[in-house]
Amino acid sequence: MSTPLPTVPVLHSEWIKIRSLRGALGALLAVCAATAGTQMLTAALTRGAESGAIGDDPLLAAFYGINFGTIAAFAFGATAMASEFHNGAVRTSLTAVPSRTRFYLSKMAVVGGLAFLAGQSAGLAAFIGGQAFMGRRALELGDEGTYRAIFGCGLYLTLMALLAAGLAAVLRSVTVVLSLLIPFVLLVPFVLGSASEGAARFLPDRAGQTIMRMESSDGLGPWTGIGVLALWALASMVGGWLEVRRRDA
Repeated sequence: MSTPLPTVPVLHSEWIKIRSLRGALGALLAVCAATAGTQMLTAALTRGAESGAIGDDPLLAAFYGINFGTIAAFAFGATAMASEFHNGAVRTSLTAVPSRTRFYLSKMAVVGGLAFLAGQSAGLAAFIGGQAFMGRRALELGDEGTYRAIFGCGLYLTLMALLAAGLAAVLRSVTVVLSLLIPFVLLVPFVLGSASEGAARFLPDRAGQTIMRMESSDGLGPWTGIGVLALWALASMVGGWLEVRRRDA
């Protein structure tokens, strides 16, 4: 009996497809550039400002650029998946890989793997590059929570990319996915603001970013918070898998 799990040739073919998509490859590179670049620019502009200029939590403030990297992660995940549904490309993919589950899991594995590499690079570059501008207020590698936060930054961006990819499998449109996710993940928590002790703390953005906090203010621990984000991403991916299995190519 054949297994629906990804194989090396299928994973390689998915990497080739993503590499050949300018939009997906550009968004992947932008994950690192937007996160680290924005962090360094913000740190440079606020260097002489009072403590707390870009956030009350100094550790989370060291990853302020992740707010922009998240948009790039959304674009990467959505583009990588939604491209399969343009001009009948998915029919070609399913001809080469008849098992829809194997095709889908392979796509998600490559999207997640690439996003993780980009996210880890972004987290390390953002922290080191940003703190270089902070002078006496700079955090050092090895300070409490720094390694966790750098790893968590990459994990956060990976889960955001998978969240977008799963939703793109359902909606089959990059534009629609981004028009839903950007307001929901980036604007809704900001609007709710003081409701952090309620349901708002379980929103993907707020819950996931607890792993980059020195002290949690929402009642969720670092790993509990990233676990909540992982559940959001898992729900999205399961929904995408069901749609790929049952809908016509």
